[in-house]
Amino acid sequence: MGGVSSFRRILSPIAVGASAGILAAFSALAVAELVAGLVRPAAGPVTAVGGAVIDRTPTAVKDFAIRTFGEDDKAVLRLGILAVLAVAAVGLGVLALSHRRAGAAGVLLFGIVGSAAALGRPDSAGIGDALPSTAGALAGAVALYVLASKAVRVPAPAPGDGEGRDGTEGWSRRGFLAAAGVTAAAAASAGSVGRFLTGRRGRGAVASRRSLVLPAPASPAPAVPAGVQLKVAGISAFTTPNSDFYRVDTALAVPRVDAGTWRLRIHGAGVSRPRVHTLDQLLARPLIERDITLTCVSNEVGGPYTGTARWLGVPLAGLLEEAGVRPPSEGGKADQLVARSVDGMTLGSPVEDVMDGRDAMLAVGMNGEPLPFDHGFPVRMVVPGLYGYVSACKWITDIELTTFDAYDPYWVRRTWARRAPVKTQARIDTPKPFARPAAGEATVAGVAWAQHRGISRVEVRVDDGPWQDADLAPQATADTWRQWSFPWRATPGGHTITVRATDGSGQVQSEQRTRTVPDGASGWHSVFVTVP
Repeated sequence: MGGVSSFRRILSPIAVGASAGILAAFSALAVAELVAGLVRPAAGPVTAVGGAVIDRTPTAVKDFAIRTFGEDDKAVLRLGILAVLAVAAVGLGVLALSHRRAGAAGVLLFGIVGSAAALGRPDSAGIGDALPSTAGALAGAVALYVLASKAVRVPAPAPGDGEGRDGTEGWSRRGFLAAAGVTAAAAASAGSVGRFLTGRRGRGAVASRRSLVLPAPASPAPAVPAGVQLKVAGISAFTTPNSDFYRVDTALAVPRVDAGTWRLRIHGAGVSRPRVHTLDQLLARPLIERDITLTCVSNEVGGPYTGTARWLGVPLAGLLEEAGVRPPSEGGKADQLVARSVDGMTLGSPVEDVMDGRDAMLAVGMNGEPLPFDHGFPVRMVVPGLYGYVSACKWITDIELTTFDAYDPYWVRRTWARRAPVKTQARIDTPKPFARPAAGEATVAGVAWAQHRGISRVEVRVDDGPWQDADLAPQATADTWRQWSFPWRATPGGHTITVRATDGSGQVQSEQRTRTVPDGASGWHSVFVTVP
């Protein structure tokens, strides 16, 4: 029994300290959320620290996170931050039982980290962004100090007189539990108010999107040829629904921008007539509608980060020409267009490419509706033929004309290439890797893309056999992917199926396998299947 009693004497303070620390952390986050709702939701400590972590994470680690967690990478990061805070809170809570001031100081230190992260973000609005983390840390420090002071050591009670105690020398439960209850209730109330305020700030953006009526395009999308969608089970849809369209970006919290207050500034080198445009002004211009396939540079060979949508927008070249911009081939001063997002992201596009006649646009619509918030409402860039990190700025608010020598955008500073045309790729959609198709007649099918060059040929090889031509669906445009199929007589055993494509210029897809960094993955896609 002596061992049990000793264990209880050790466990009791640890449990009380851990509870105090967790409650203090809960209070800190709740008050920070409340203040962020008043100041700016993006200045909240979890969002600010998460953004700082993303900015400082090595490229290889970011690439691993996207490959491993896909579009859940941001949720994993948030959970990781909260897990670190929880561990730290437990440690500070236990420390505070014997050193209250040191425990409270530790909480304040986390507040300094959060404030520094908020002020250091590219989209920082100034000193006010430090308020959520500062207020939260102060609330957490006070909560921990008070809770620790209530957890006072008391002597063991006399026999039969143990009300409110555990029967050994230990901790007074009554005062601590009362303080803990008040703290939890206050924190929950603060958090609820904070979420209400944050939601209210976003309701204007939601209402502006809901009320937005997209005008008819002056230049509608060309009719899609019959047969672009093959009748093969398991193949990707030619047009990707908005809900299924991939999302890869660094925004820990999706910006919600009110269309009524949105502005786009065009300025910089070679801009003789700087412009500021509202959304209404853009919508009053002649709009174009085009089917365009987008691809993320983080897409591995055979990966899912590519999709086709019908985009509606303003031709970008026309806007630039009105501002006095000329491409370098015509003597223009700028060779790089730097697009900035409301969250501070910067992407750099070659001026020559966006003004060479391709359907580069500032998109306002996606598949017949205003852009979803996840995909850049109210306005984003779309440039066919370039990977997204050098062209597809979402939530765009600023366009600066400059040079590649003068400025490195966000991803270039993190070892990615300055120029990144989309590489020719083919993907097998069916059968899936490690599938077990039945023996006999089977169909291998998938998609191939080489935006702005088009696909002229797709070939399939089974095991070490010869390359054989696949059947191609009609090509919608050179800016969209193209479906293909291949009839295969499946025989029992294991088989490796490989595909390669040839683009519209006659260039065969490279066999050389490379990773996504610095300018996109290359190599042939293969799947291994077993025929019973």
